[in-house]
Amino acid sequence: MSTAKHILICPLNWGLGHAVRCLPIIQTLLNQGQKVSIASDGAALELLKGEFPKLSFFDLPPYNIHYKTSNMFVNIAPQVPKLLQAIRLEKKILHQLIQQNQFDAIISDNRYGIYTTALPSVFVTHQLNIAVPNRWVAAWVRRRNRAYISRYDECWVPDFANEPSLAGALSHSPVFDNVHYIGPLSTMQYNNTEKQYDIIAVLSGLEPQRSYFEKMLLAQAQKMPDIKMLLVAGQTGEMQKRQIGKNIDWQSYMNRKELNQAILASKVYVGRSGYSSLMDIVQLKHRKVILVPTPGQTEQEYLADRFAALQGFVVQQQKDFNLKNALEALQNRTPGWYTDATHDTDLTEFIEQFLNRMTP
Repeated sequence: MSTAKHILICPLNWGLGHAVRCLPIIQTLLNQGQKVSIASDGAALELLKGEFPKLSFFDLPPYNIHYKTSNMFVNIAPQVPKLLQAIRLEKKILHQLIQQNQFDAIISDNRYGIYTTALPSVFVTHQLNIAVPNRWVAAWVRRRNRAYISRYDECWVPDFANEPSLAGALSHSPVFDNVHYIGPLSTMQYNNTEKQYDIIAVLSGLEPQRSYFEKMLLAQAQKMPDIKMLLVAGQTGEMQKRQIGKNIDWQSYMNRKELNQAILASKVYVGRSGYSSLMDIVQLKHRKVILVPTPGQTEQEYLADRFAALQGFVVQQQKDFNLKNALEALQNRTPGWYTDATHDTDLTEFIEQFLNRMTP
């Protein structure tokens, strides 16, 4: 294109997954000569600053959602007023940013307040249907979700349009008419890599559950001295490394290239069943995976069960986590279809089509 467009990309800071899956979109836009600015908060913003240090960044209000119990309703219900306030505030800040900058389009990854009628607005999500255990609450949540998404000009779903898909019922709904399936989003690249670790544990998600899981992993792995483990704590900011016991390498954080190679260099992957993590696993064709859903996140529980059924992954609940038993269970599992899966949408071509659809 002759004239570069200025795109503002705004991922939700709810774990690192939303920021991570925006990486291919950002890189594709930059490869095509477009100008990109980024707005977010917390760890998500720090991650993107590390990956794209030359871009412009803006702060958005934090949602500050916590998962303290295994009951999703108990976790979220008291925090709804705070969530709605953050959505109202980010919408106000967006209008200020638009007045101060010449954006040509807005891409929001699960930030419901980041839309405007003044510019083409895109919503990125794999949850057209949000997993909620109570059917009465679920009906209300899905109505609200549909109302929010319908405000956007387009909704991009990072999944396959047809089955077998990755997110299943979460990412497919007949009630939306502005949906584009853009294929799974991951910057990971598969190659043959010599194994250096028996296990890589990749931690992510909200506190305090991230820390709880880390303590469990370390305590159990130290009792298995014959197992060499790399633990990536998922703590952005200052890079730290240390040796724990004789068999555990601990690292606070890895950039995407480092993490790519570390996962390929490990025989077994242990981590959450967040959707972005699963897209990375699919891209890397990893066959031996242990998933531990974040307590209280029904979406992760659904995805973990789906991948256990389709891919032969081992799933354990955090409260019952037993690393030794999980490793034994992996021995008799057969990998599923995803190792031969290919994208049914070319992201570069899709982004070009989107830019052409934009109003000059």
